[in-house]
Order: sequence, then C-alpha cells, then structure tokens
Amino acid sequence: MRTIVKKFNDLSIDELYSILKLRSEVFVVEQDCVYLDIDDKDQKALHVFIKKDDLVIGYTRLFDKGYYFDEASIGRVVTHQDYRKDGLGHVLMKDSIEVIKRHYNTSKITLSAQKHLKKFYESHEFFQEGEEYLEDGIPHIRMKRN
Repeated sequence: MRTIVKKFNDLSIDELYSILKLRSEVFVVEQDCVYLDIDDKDQKALHVFIKKDDLVIGYTRLFDKGYYFDEASIGRVVTHQDYRKDGLGHVLMKDSIEVIKRHYNTSKITLSAQKHLKKFYESHEFFQEGEEYLEDGIPHIRMKRN
C-alpha cells in the first residue's frame, strides 16, 4: 500500500468511482446522513488516497488557502471500515499534512472535524477553535494546525 496524490483530471475513472463509493458508503450509508457529497469542489482539490489492490481504502481531499478556509484545508477524511483498526487514518493524515506542505508551501491547516474525532486530530497537532456546530446534522468543530 502506498499513498497516491492526484489532481481531479488525473484520476482514472476507476479511481474516481472507488473514491466516490467509499465516501458514500461511510458518509451517507454508515453515518446515515443524507447530503450531497458531489459538491463541485472535487475539481479544485488534490486527492490523496491509499489503495489496496484496486480498492480505495483511505482518502482525503486537500485545498489551497483561500478556497475553502483562509488556510489550506483537509476534508472528506475517510477510511474503509475494514482498515480503521490498522492505523490507516493516521498514515493518511500524516501524508496529507506533508502533501499540503509540499504542494501549498504552508503548514497552517484548517479542517471541519466531526466532534467525536477530536482526539484523533489532536494527535496530529490540531486544536479546536470556536464552538461546536451542526454540519449535515452531525456535531462538528473547527480545528487548526499551525
């Protein structure tokens, strides 16, 4: 397994399908959250993912500063249910932070985290900023990394 970084237009049809399938399986079905995942932002993002065989098992999308937040951002952080106990999420976050440093030349990152994952993001040097809010019916917090 290795981390892959691609712009939207460089994704193969199979990679895009596998990414959208994983996001739908977790964010829509598993979390029972009806929302429009395909939001016209993927075309502007860097896509960071880990594949096992032909299956995407971990994924994030990254944005440069000023597009989503004032700082660079990480979003749609997702790991396949079968690989969560293996520390895949930590590998994915570490690699995503490095990709932001390399591609966007910054270490300042903002994300919108599901509240129950606060400790996970804190382990990657993010800290909570502001109060809890609802996003698509799920409690979230804004987190930053300097």
